[in-house]
Amino acid sequence: MANAGYKQFCPVAMAAEILCTRWTMLVIRELVAGSTRFNDLQRGVPKMSRSLLSQRLKELEESHIVERRVIAHERGLHDYHLTPAGRDLVTVVEAFGNWGQKWVESRLTLDNLDPALLMWDMRRNLDLEPLPARRTVIQFHFAELAQARRNYWFVAEPSGEVDLCIIDPGFEVDLYVSTDLRTLTAIWMGLTTVAAARERIEFDGNREIAATMQTWLGLSPFAAQERMAS
Repeated sequence: MANAGYKQFCPVAMAAEILCTRWTMLVIRELVAGSTRFNDLQRGVPKMSRSLLSQRLKELEESHIVERRVIAHERGLHDYHLTPAGRDLVTVVEAFGNWGQKWVESRLTLDNLDPALLMWDMRRNLDLEPLPARRTVIQFHFAELAQARRNYWFVAEPSGEVDLCIIDPGFEVDLYVSTDLRTLTAIWMGLTTVAAARERIEFDGNREIAATMQTWLGLSPFAAQERMAS
């Protein structure tokens, strides 16, 4: 690690020297969430430069929290996995998230809106059980955003694969959902519900899929945490 350190023998200080550099806990969050490839990790921290992500991953390797593995049958490519020491951080990430959900004001949470990150998080938590047992395509539209960031498509396959597309994948859309980014972020964070925000959401398409949106949406893993902050 490049920082000067706290120069204390306390285990909290020694752990902080490794974990509390900028972006490090968010990279670990992405690894805990199941991302292993560099590009997928980048999608989870879109405002982090690729060079800094590469540096943080190297530092986590040096600290024996992450190991890099060669991807079979893909010459020259590798991915990243948590070591036993890294997996021990799962409860630390959960504690961070639960504390933030419980005590950070919702106003501050909703000041940091990012459609790409929101859709990426929703994509990996999508519950396919309520969806039809066939390819299902759901398009989200944010009218208030610039054209390049306005539309996103989920393509859910019966195999369990879910693709997130920022360009029209060319499949027939089963459900078109139009809302604003703040409303959908609040729903995903568990700060409100689809039913409570119904006046700010427009549906067009399959009524059954629309009716079960709260179930398949893929909420934040911290959405169920009781909130103490308003």
